[in-house]
Amino acid sequence: MDPDCAICAQPAIAQCSCEAKGLDIALRQAEHKMMDSIFSDIRTWVRGRAQDYILSYFAVLTTRRKDHHAETIRHITDRAAYYYNARPHPSEVAAVDAELKRGIDDDWKASVQRYPEVLEYFYGLVDLNLPSDEDPAVKDPPLSALGGARRKSSIHDRREGGSRIGGRRSVPPGGRRPGTAFAPPPPQQYGFGHGHGLY
Repeated sequence: MDPDCAICAQPAIAQCSCEAKGLDIALRQAEHKMMDSIFSDIRTWVRGRAQDYILSYFAVLTTRRKDHHAETIRHITDRAAYYYNARPHPSEVAAVDAELKRGIDDDWKASVQRYPEVLEYFYGLVDLNLPSDEDPAVKDPPLSALGGARRKSSIHDRREGGSRIGGRRSVPPGGRRPGTAFAPPPPQQYGFGHGHGLY
């Protein structure tokens, strides 16, 4: 003999959905109570590691680009000194500096666009294990366990003092302060693009 519905008291033959809906509500409430803090810890951990990675990746790209910029400045400086016994023309230095700024902007954009895959990677490292169905705590939970939940584990080693997302870094200018005598402007500005082994 099947019992009547524990919520609306209809007979079992009515097959009402009250108990199923009540179970769903209780499940959501238990999940909120037991899992929200764990999910928050995981989210904080993943966010911090992803930010660290993106900033490190950006630093690698900009270091290469700044090294190339410094080499270009040395080249035009040596050339101006050799041919004209003067400093490079300000317009030439400005063109090289402007190309560096555009390149750094591109590097930052490329770095930020990697967030989805980086976040998925670190979420994939999180290990949440379910106990075996044969575990005594599952097969025969003690009555005391039903009165108070087991202690929740948390993700430790939180990231502290990290940079904010989108935290830009100032870019030092690559050119030198011009003197009183300059080499003549080049016949055409140099297009120092992205095809110089930066990636």
